Amino acid sequence: MTPYFEIARSRWAPLATWDTRPLESDEVASLGGVIEDLSLTEVEQVYLPLARLIRLRIDATRALAAAQAEFLGHKRQPVPFVIGLAGSVAVGKSTTARVVQALLGRAHPKLNVARVTTDGFLLPNEELERRGLLRRKGFPESYDQKGLLRFVADLKSGIAEVSCPIYSHQHYNIVTDSKETLRQPDVAIVEGLNVLQTGRGRVFVSDYFDFKVYVDADEQDLESWYLSRFERLRQTAFTQKDAYFHKYSGLTEAEAREVAKSFWDTINLVNLRENIIHTRERADLVLEKGPDHAIRRVRLRKA
Repeated sequence: MTPYFEIARSRWAPLATWDTRPLESDEVASLGGVIEDLSLTEVEQVYLPLARLIRLRIDATRALAAAQAEFLGHKRQPVPFVIGLAGSVAVGKSTTARVVQALLGRAHPKLNVARVTTDGFLLPNEELERRGLLRRKGFPESYDQKGLLRFVADLKSGIAEVSCPIYSHQHYNIVTDSKETLRQPDVAIVEGLNVLQTGRGRVFVSDYFDFKVYVDADEQDLESWYLSRFERLRQTAFTQKDAYFHKYSGLTEAEAREVAKSFWDTINLVNLRENIIHTRERADLVLEKGPDHAIRRVRLRKA
């Protein structure tokens, strides 16, 4: 026995009966990742059923909130439906988040869907260096955990405006004196490596999530995708002179692969095994990917 329904893609795809129209081909192409070519078929067979399921959960949550407000004898205060999205480096979390955001934004009545990443709550590089944590960037201890918890708690409390720091992947650091502000969205997707993590405190970020998603893949596939992404970035973003990783743009393909393999083995794989993978069983829904990046199976927690 398992707490999940194990749903093959062939059984999951027909569940896309919700009335959202699929995205156009050019829109789908713009939502893909650095190395992940998103297809319209993937959207229709995987993400439309997921969007339908999330919308059902949103409606049920709103109905429960309305019933509770009636019980208390006051008007319901709208609060965002918060989705937590976790998974390893290079698994395609951002692609999943972008597609879900786009599909939910097509809902009727139209939903205001915001997306934030926990990268903005990474400690600045200067602070990580001071603490000797720069090589553990992305591990739980490298985040401003209190700030992230406060942000999600304020968001879920229905506060009119909540702000979070902005992270630059180009500069590999927090953008100084810059914030992103969310103004009571209907839905907020919070994406990050460790958003489903628990710890020593009594309250966790995931306590404020209405729906928790984990994007999963085999270690060998994750490593292959990470190495391919590093090579693609070496040829593109790293060529910018102000890029943090600009020094790697001049490496040969073999040299770059050796560097990327070292990063994977000593940082990302360690984080996956020590922290990230253990949060998978806390998810309400697990999307299992095959070597081609396509979702091959869905695991949905039984209600």
